[in-house]
Amino acid sequence: MSALPLSGIRVLDLSRVLAGPLAAQMLGDLGAEVIKVERAGAGDDSRKMGPPFLKDTDGRDTRESPILLGTNRNKKSITLDLAKPEGQEIVRKLVEISDVVVENFKVGDLKRYGLDHESLRAINPRLVYCSVTGFGQSGPYAPRPGYDSIFQAMGGLMSVTGYPDEEGGAPVKTGPSIADFIGGQFAAIGVLAALYERDGGLPEGRKTASGRGQQVDIALLDSVIASLTHYTAQYLATGIVPVRRGTQGNGGLPSQMFPCADGAVMVVCGNDEQYRRFCSALGHPELADDPRFVTNSIRVQNRKPLADTFDAITREWKQQDILAAMENAGVPAGPIYDLEQVFNDPQVKHRGMSVEVPHPLSGTVKLAANPIRFSDTPITRYRAPPTMGQHTNEVLKELLGADDAELARLAQARVI
Repeated sequence: MSALPLSGIRVLDLSRVLAGPLAAQMLGDLGAEVIKVERAGAGDDSRKMGPPFLKDTDGRDTRESPILLGTNRNKKSITLDLAKPEGQEIVRKLVEISDVVVENFKVGDLKRYGLDHESLRAINPRLVYCSVTGFGQSGPYAPRPGYDSIFQAMGGLMSVTGYPDEEGGAPVKTGPSIADFIGGQFAAIGVLAALYERDGGLPEGRKTASGRGQQVDIALLDSVIASLTHYTAQYLATGIVPVRRGTQGNGGLPSQMFPCADGAVMVVCGNDEQYRRFCSALGHPELADDPRFVTNSIRVQNRKPLADTFDAITREWKQQDILAAMENAGVPAGPIYDLEQVFNDPQVKHRGMSVEVPHPLSGTVKLAANPIRFSDTPITRYRAPPTMGQHTNEVLKELLGADDAELARLAQARVI
């Protein structure tokens, strides 16, 4: 079995909370050595974002919050005070032997410490420096702080999420912090592309390696806008502003949540043939030829009568019966799960989307697995998110040659 794709790449993760740590976590999952730098004495802000917290083996709360656990697997943790010159110097020494820096400080903050892109590039010209901020490194809003829900609001996501005004709806944010997740994934993609450009890899004659790193500038606002795909395409191509439709889709119809006698199901008819099979499976083949619904373009114009007609029919069905009928008819459908049901589903179990790993405080901890599946280099190595500063001595000894006396001195000065 070959090594993971990013084996041999070292990442210095100066970020905290969500978007930056998610990017670095992805790189760690893919085989990079990721060194997470946390504030000495305080740690990542996410350590305080609870309850709930992970329980230790005696049932007591630890400092390991779900946000921290969900964004920091496959990393080492060291603590440094970046406000102290000695802390800054340790970062510079680590940069000399690293490939990537990921940071999500406010624009200009790291320049005060000489840890900005230009300063570190002078130390290591091969360094890929990834900056994840709310509004990016340029523009009138660049200095502003912000959080996930701000970018869901400003990026248009909330405007198309929720039920319509006429149904008493209002814009809502997604449950999870999706702007942070999207930004983190764009950041990881940007880092991978910059490493590829630096080191080459395309067939000879098409591209040569530049040998140089560069800055990757990721804005959460940009990322949310880009994630809206066909919504943004609709507006940019036609000038028509998309609206909220609840659970209804925007392509093939019907596509929505349908009520059942004992719950609800999600059904999507992606084309006219699936719609015809949908009607037959529900025992109403005549509706396939109803002039209000006969083609998808007509169904789009008659969304409400379409939904009302089939709501009345599906309410007479039990959830499992309608799911079985849709499967037999070849119509895409699924139940609406909570997370307990998600991780008990046989398909999810088969795909191994939950992994259990050793943890120094709780004995073991369950984590969500990385969804990428490689045929030759599978991701099978999972390490629990580190406790604060768990690897400080190890990293400083092994990578920078610090001895016990130096570590004691740094600890006494509260540099680490």
